Amino acid sequence: MISKSVTLNLKVSNYGSRVLGIIKEKYSLHNKSEALNKFIEMYGVDFLEREVREEVVNDMIKEISKMKKNKKKEVSFSDLDKLCGIE
Repeated sequence: MISKSVTLNLKVSNYGSRVLGIIKEKYSLHNKSEALNKFIEMYGVDFLEREVREEVVNDMIKEISKMKKNKKKEVSFSDLDKLCGIE
């Protein structure tokens, strides 16, 4: 999932280290670096949206075009939610 990696030298609090240790054990990870990446995967989207691949956008455009042709009406927000797997 990670396309690039960056090396960081971090100082974390004792509590932060313990949290990373728990995440490491809970998910059977090899080290606290992997635990930090897991934490970021779980909660990062609250701060920064993931990038959408171009192929996903193209697939959605094709599906919306099909829906418009079949229904001959505007595509509703609920249609888009279903298409995105939200509902």
